[in-house]
Amino acid sequence: MSRTDRAGARSAQQLPPQVAAAYRYCEAVTGQQARNFAYGIRLLPTPKRQAMSALYAFSRRVDDIGDGALDTPAKETRLEETRQLLARVRDRDISWDDTDPVAVALSHAAGRFPVPLAGLDELIDGVLMDVRGATYETWDDLKDYCRCVAGAIGRLSLGVFGTVPGAREATHAPEYADTLGLALQLTNILRDVREDADNGRTYLPSEDLEKFGCATGFNSDTVPPGADFTGLVHFEVRRARALFAEGYRLLPMLDRRSGACVAAMAGIYHRLLDRISADPTAVLRGRVSLPGHEKAYVAVRGLSGFDARLVSRQAPRRGT
Repeated sequence: MSRTDRAGARSAQQLPPQVAAAYRYCEAVTGQQARNFAYGIRLLPTPKRQAMSALYAFSRRVDDIGDGALDTPAKETRLEETRQLLARVRDRDISWDDTDPVAVALSHAAGRFPVPLAGLDELIDGVLMDVRGATYETWDDLKDYCRCVAGAIGRLSLGVFGTVPGAREATHAPEYADTLGLALQLTNILRDVREDADNGRTYLPSEDLEKFGCATGFNSDTVPPGADFTGLVHFEVRRARALFAEGYRLLPMLDRRSGACVAAMAGIYHRLLDRISADPTAVLRGRVSLPGHEKAYVAVRGLSGFDARLVSRQAPRRGT
């Protein structure tokens, strides 16, 4: 264990008992609900892992409201209440004795790290778009939604990770974090296209669906006659890969373990994208996933720094 990690472990041990318990709750939520995410954050030193778990637990709460069984007005009310809780966190109006462990953990994390909490307001805005049945005509329309629900999470995470002193183009780190979030969200949309259709949601841009004859939707495990579903998937995969390539430029700006965390999370989704590309209709038959051993390989590869070194060699300077 490095000197920095030992200091982080001592700091974690010195937390007030209520705060330590709140972080344990958030880590349990993360481990149970976000296995892909958890593969990455377990590579972080304790304070950063705790902060990322707090961010995830709050985000999970927002998502669960949007995906729950309440009617639209009730969901809007719950989301507004959650926004008010976020305002209390921002105003440092949460005591360590508060009965909400997620609020306690998030408040402590925001005191430890320069987390841009406005990103969680953006997440609530994005989930409200879901609740109100928003549809997206163009990629630019969908991109705005993705920036709310995923790009914002990338920027929040960067607040925890930080950048290494002297990192080249570090001023662009939030942009790359945002873009990487878009890549992960577009991969999620492709993976969940059937599940979302069954829940009455369509995220892919209408102009893309019409272009490939898929405007009738995805409520079956077979492709409608005349639809070029494979062409649609490959079109969106190319878009996602371009986003990954841009977003990966963040990696050399991060310290080793933060970079490993990002490389692991992004690497898992990038491999999911490869699987979807290899068999596009698989997403109509069920959820595409990676086996545990492949996720572990991606995590080890990220921890080795291989991905960051590869990006450093390949990425041109801006303006060249």
